[in-house]
Amino acid sequence: MAFTLDVLKIDPAKELERLSDFLREQVRSVFRRKGVIVGLSGGVDSACISAVAVHAMGKDRVVGLILPEKESNPVSSAYAAKHAEAMGIEYRKIPVTPTVDSVVPYQQRDAFLQKLVPEYQPGCRYNITLPTDLLERDALNFYTLQVQLPDGTILKKRLSLEGFRTLTSFANIKIRSRMLHLYAEADRRSLLVAGTTNRTEGLLGDFCKYGDGGTDIEPLAHLYKNQIYQLSEHVGVIDEIIARAPSPDTFSLPVSDQEFFFRIPFDQLDHLLYAWEHEVPKAEAAQVLGLPEEAVERAYKDFTSKNRTTAHLREMPYTLE
Repeated sequence: MAFTLDVLKIDPAKELERLSDFLREQVRSVFRRKGVIVGLSGGVDSACISAVAVHAMGKDRVVGLILPEKESNPVSSAYAAKHAEAMGIEYRKIPVTPTVDSVVPYQQRDAFLQKLVPEYQPGCRYNITLPTDLLERDALNFYTLQVQLPDGTILKKRLSLEGFRTLTSFANIKIRSRMLHLYAEADRRSLLVAGTTNRTEGLLGDFCKYGDGGTDIEPLAHLYKNQIYQLSEHVGVIDEIIARAPSPDTFSLPVSDQEFFFRIPFDQLDHLLYAWEHEVPKAEAAQVLGLPEEAVERAYKDFTSKNRTTAHLREMPYTLE
């Protein structure tokens, strides 16, 4: 297939029927469960798969769990609930803060943050970011901790590898805590846990092993984020979710997926990723996308690095044989 700006376009109606067939087969024939359960995050991926599941099996066989944590953006729960009500599915909200705190206390996390930024106090908001101008210039791939003080001042500190690992390990506890609650409900009610990871996230490793990556099925794993939006509009995901910038929602100070992980605007990311995955020559991709060839080269290099360093996330545990 020639590489064009239309290469990611799908037929949403056909894709919906293909996904519906897959869901019905997995629920009825493979796992033999009563339906599916989805963690509704207030983001487009979980909204999309829940809507697809309603189309496939009916609203009575789809359950949503909204799993906020005390540092989650309140908008996430509000949008998730509005979407669930629009679909007419059963849903519950279960705060995961006590679960998170039982693994590594927030006090321990706050003490670590205070070592990095002495001005930090419990209640200050924080996030972690990467440079987002990968297509514009060469830049070192280093993370920055941002702390917002009570007066609104933002303090920044470059993170060491140890600092990054420590803070992301705490964030991952939040993600894995949500999966604990999903499986507790799924096991009790004989439901299948439907994952929400898309191809963009899967290829580059933007998911948490045994967190959002620990599910029974991953129906959206073949679709790029761009295609998730196409399908979401077709199945009636609410406008607020479609318009919302994708975010990990694991830090108290909001940060977008572009700022935290991808480094490339979403309106360019998936075409570049498709070109990289299908080995489109850099010069050809640059011409089609209206980018300098050096920008495409930087994107390809970043994709290769992310795909290689996160390969273990996509594998089952290694064994002797």
